Amino acid sequence: MNGLDPTDLKILLELIRDPRVQIGELSETLGIARNTAQTRLRRMQRSGLLHDGGREIDLEAVGYDVVAFVTIEVTHRELDGVVGALRLIAQVLEVHEISGRGDVWCRVVATDTHNLQAALRSILKIKGVIRTETVLALHTHIPYRTEPLISRLSQGSSMAPGGSRPPAGPRTDRRD
Repeated sequence: MNGLDPTDLKILLELIRDPRVQIGELSETLGIARNTAQTRLRRMQRSGLLHDGGREIDLEAVGYDVVAFVTIEVTHRELDGVVGALRLIAQVLEVHEISGRGDVWCRVVATDTHNLQAALRSILKIKGVIRTETVLALHTHIPYRTEPLISRLSQGSSMAPGGSRPPAGPRTDRRD
């Protein structure tokens, strides 16, 4: 786990629970000195474990370096139960109901292929799961991001989200 001790893991959990937590609150909640919390946060940021101002955790750095995308076909009347059961599997990072081939798509992480196989078996045991298809991610070229979208929006309110000007509406300054 790259030298993370229980205090480091508690700090990470608090950051996940409240990304806007202040150092003072963090140290008080965990019962550690303010300087200890600050020093550990800086160390995790310098090591690359924490990204985006210290709030996004690099799961590969803590040992979850296998990423898989799983498409699941489900019995439709069991969909809510399947989603609820997926929520209980810690390795399932996100779940989306989809159109097209399959019914549910989820991103799963694992420490190795054996760990991934165990997670996939847990998914297959869920009542209502008919079949799964798993694709492994070999490399992340563009990680999840929102900055380009917000940057585009901030460049001017005259630009629509798609990059084009919004359609012209009826003119209200017309003089007849």
